[in-house]
Amino acid sequence: MVHQIALGTRLLDNPVWAALDGPHAAFAERMGRAARYPADVYAFAALADPADPAAWSDLHALLGPATTARVKGVETVPDGWDVVGGGQGVQLVDTRLRAEPAPEAVRLGLDDVPDILDLVARTRPGPFLARTVHLGTYLGIRHHGRLVALAGERLHLPGWTEISAVCTDPAHRGRGLGTRLVRAVAAGIRERGETPFLHAAANNATAIRLYESIGFTLRRRTTILQVRTPGTDARARAL
Repeated sequence: MVHQIALGTRLLDNPVWAALDGPHAAFAERMGRAARYPADVYAFAALADPADPAAWSDLHALLGPATTARVKGVETVPDGWDVVGGGQGVQLVDTRLRAEPAPEAVRLGLDDVPDILDLVARTRPGPFLARTVHLGTYLGIRHHGRLVALAGERLHLPGWTEISAVCTDPAHRGRGLGTRLVRAVAAGIRERGETPFLHAAANNATAIRLYESIGFTLRRRTTILQVRTPGTDARARAL
């Protein structure tokens, strides 16, 4: 495990690009050295190399004028671009997680999206959109038919899969439901010979402590920027 982490960390430095240029290529809307997910799948774009001016030109061509997009791992933007929002996150990787199935978990699909969106709206684990469920396996736990806990797969890189959308209804917290789902999603990832990783908000100390306690190791801090492309189009559309 440690050997694989040492070999694969370069991909984790630019995970959205590694996914869109790799296992998630079927989702990619791409222009040269820039790509993005469809707006109803995952509202992020990526550059092959954030230090390459040509990649920023490709992203401008892909997005169009005066358009906003979210990007990870970018510290500065070229002249003419605006930073209109952002935040800090952390990236953690599985180094000693006990992965195991959760017998009470059910596989979630398109028919479950309304229930997923309702739970996400109440718990705010991060962005989840109408077609995010297509990105990988999502598992849930129901109580009297109501979805009360969720976790699933989002970014898929060569050798790595991100665990995301981990959330539990406030009325059902303290029972370890989220941890059981993380272990179950991780079990599926491990079966493919891949390593789980995840992201969390840098100020969410509770979540970070929990993930570290069950076997994840903090790897790096990340920056998320919401950027706006150069242009004067007043009808700017959000990605």
